[in-house]
Amino acid sequence: MKTRAITGFFFIAVVIGAILLGDISFVLFFSILAAWSTYEFYTLVSSELIKPLKILGVGSAVVFSGLVSTYFLGYLEGKFILLGLPFLSLTFILPLFQKRELPFNDISYTLSGLLYAAFPFVFFIALGFISGVYNPFLPLGYLIILWSNDTGAYLAGRSFGKRKLFERISPNKTWEGFIGGLILAAVVALNLHQYFGSISKIHWVCIALIISTFGTLGDLVESMLKRSLNVKDSGKILPGHGGLLDRFDGLLISTPLVYLFLIFV
Repeated sequence: MKTRAITGFFFIAVVIGAILLGDISFVLFFSILAAWSTYEFYTLVSSELIKPLKILGVGSAVVFSGLVSTYFLGYLEGKFILLGLPFLSLTFILPLFQKRELPFNDISYTLSGLLYAAFPFVFFIALGFISGVYNPFLPLGYLIILWSNDTGAYLAGRSFGKRKLFERISPNKTWEGFIGGLILAAVVALNLHQYFGSISKIHWVCIALIISTFGTLGDLVESMLKRSLNVKDSGKILPGHGGLLDRFDGLLISTPLVYLFLIFV
């Protein structure tokens, strides 16, 4: 428990620091997370029947996050982001030169790693520049709401949890926990408007609802992945916490939807 608390404290400090130190530290840090999470996914799913193209997949994550970051920093025109597309084509071409019995298993899992573990971080990077210039308060507020939801769900579930939410996937999650997380996230969102501004009060609350709902589903998706592979943690990079996918499971599903919401409103 002590190891878990110490790891959590320092990791949160590093994440917040990377956001607040400026646009370069922000895009660099979350680009690294995108690449490492992709590698973690490939390591997790690898077996005799499944051999993702790790180097190509992780390289693609680096290229896409790098191109998007460079665009938002103002050093690249938007059309150059399309230069990442040939890497996706290579995912289909390289297996032609490998002697694998089920090559499309490898192709599918390579693309799944990018879609599931890398691209959500690219959307998170984009969240910091959604107003046209770097605004650290939107990604920071997003994470505060996400962490608040997790805390509220844990406390409410532990105190009042009776009705199982998805017992087949995660026996410990309850409807009471889900509602508790949603309420705390909404309350925190109202306060974020007071201190962070950036968007209206109702928009902060809407973001909290999206994060609570789809963050919880993201947690369940990652639990489904680990259960199907019969593993406890996605990795060991964070002592006491597991891997990056374990810590950012809620972000992976909810971030693209939060970005989509903000683009339209």
